[in-house]
Amino acid sequence: MLNLTPRYTSTRIDELPAALQPFAAQSFTLARLYAGRGITAPDELETSLSGLLPAEALHGVTEAVRLLDMAIDERQRILIVGDFDCDGATSTALMMRALTKMGAVVDFLVPDRFKYGYGLTPEIVELGIETFQPDMIVTVDNGISSHEGVARAQADGITVIITDHHLTTKETPPAEAVVNPNQLGCDFASKALVGVGVAFYVLGRLAKLRREAGKSTVQVSQYLDLVALGTIADVGVLDKNNRILVHHGLSAIRQGRCCMGILALLEQAGRDPKQLHAQDFGFVLGPRINAAGRMDNMRIGIECLLTEDWSTAQRLAQELEQLNRTRRHVEGEMRAQADSIVQALASEANSDESVSGDSDNNASNDDTITQAVSTAKASNAGARSIILYQDDWHQGVIGIVAGRLKESHYLPSIVFAPADTEQTDEDSAIKGSARSIAGVHIRDAIEQVAERYPDLISHFGGHAMAAGLTLKRRNFEAFVTAFNEVMAQMDDEVFAEQKFTDGPLQASDFSLWFAEHLADASIWGHGFAPPIFDDVFEVLSFKILKDKHLKLSLRYPDVQYPIEAICFNFDNEAWDYRAKQVHLLFQLDINEWNGKQSLQLMVKDLAVVEQG
Repeated sequence: MLNLTPRYTSTRIDELPAALQPFAAQSFTLARLYAGRGITAPDELETSLSGLLPAEALHGVTEAVRLLDMAIDERQRILIVGDFDCDGATSTALMMRALTKMGAVVDFLVPDRFKYGYGLTPEIVELGIETFQPDMIVTVDNGISSHEGVARAQADGITVIITDHHLTTKETPPAEAVVNPNQLGCDFASKALVGVGVAFYVLGRLAKLRREAGKSTVQVSQYLDLVALGTIADVGVLDKNNRILVHHGLSAIRQGRCCMGILALLEQAGRDPKQLHAQDFGFVLGPRINAAGRMDNMRIGIECLLTEDWSTAQRLAQELEQLNRTRRHVEGEMRAQADSIVQALASEANSDESVSGDSDNNASNDDTITQAVSTAKASNAGARSIILYQDDWHQGVIGIVAGRLKESHYLPSIVFAPADTEQTDEDSAIKGSARSIAGVHIRDAIEQVAERYPDLISHFGGHAMAAGLTLKRRNFEAFVTAFNEVMAQMDDEVFAEQKFTDGPLQASDFSLWFAEHLADASIWGHGFAPPIFDDVFEVLSFKILKDKHLKLSLRYPDVQYPIEAICFNFDNEAWDYRAKQVHLLFQLDINEWNGKQSLQLMVKDLAVVEQG
């Protein structure tokens, strides 16, 4: 049997919170799902925009709005400085669309990540001055750590407004206004807003101020398609506030009330907007927008979200599709190399010392390559992290590769690549992207390294689950050792993956109706986990598809028809051909084939219970 942790253990309606018992009359399973996610009252499932937290609670928003209002009236030149991911792209597009409608003189600049790095750097400010000569700079999805960039802008008399959501334990830069729910001294009840959510709040408050004053304004809620896309693509925690924002953005897209760029991207992906789900923002739209920032320049992605011309939207969406295909190819090669390195070095990971591989231990046979696997141990708990670097890796894809390593090994993973592929000497900069597991706050862990060894890390920033950092190539192995020291302090339990379940389904739940109803019952995602179930099934038949996918036909008590299940990328050598009963961890899915729909279980884990 699988070792699973139940989210909610009650099997009786009268044990549910009283406020959820009316839901149980319609579906006990659904009521149990809500209870397992901490819902105790119906208003926590509210989707009305009136349920959003008030903008006035955001520290700095009043001053930011006052300055923006004045800048619009005085025809000041406003420059939006964005970030090079989907959150940054949607934030920039949102600012451009709303401010333009309000009558602002506005343009945008997104730094080339390969030339200028992250945030409002002095170099970005100088580029902005050279190309646009702004009176005001507004950052979106960045800037909370950009002290030098703010100083450079102010030296030229430029007003700076920072809108960001990234974590910081330092004093905020002395910009004229800073809006960030995670800045010190901000009491905004939700810390889960992503960059586009912060921008939405600022613009909504600005629109209200101008409406009350009888000035040109706009209904900012018409742009919630962008807010929903950025929120899910940036893996924002889906608290009540974010679920409301995503719910309305998703509804707008399903009704065709969205920017042409999103419709064109869905066309490229072969997806029907009317059938869109929240997960599609992260798996379908987000990667295509992100491909611009990873492989080229995010301007393509932003222009796709800004255009009002359908043919232009289609052309830009096609360009993004091609960039995404290139990204997948590069990612595939890097993942294969990373897996080979981890496997080759795993046999050497038998001490508390960091292990550095040489050309005999890696897939590329390049003598200039350095790679290391962090192998700090505690009570024989095994490796505590994976940290890799190669001179020929592409910095635009390191975050994805780190995420794949984290998922496959359930360890905090950091992947580095050269900041400039033409400079790989010991004093050159390398950039790392980190992805973490529950219980390891990756940004704070990196900060601990920086505090202990002040000369080791040049720059860093991020969240609990994802972070970025820059250091000198010569400091790589020292960083590996220092990070190991931090990981060695953590309890063993943190590194033991917990697999959660919402328990068994009722026989009546194995239906297309319930699968569709479940998909639309809430906005599921990070922080409001998608439903996942487990139970024991009888195996009627099986097939191995394409040597890597396991297809099962199953029987379940009181269900009068076979239930189909699929387990993708299954190790077919691990399958017991004599299996008579299996314990499955699965999600409900709707399979579409030749215009017909059928219920399908997406298997996430399995164990053979009984052999024939």
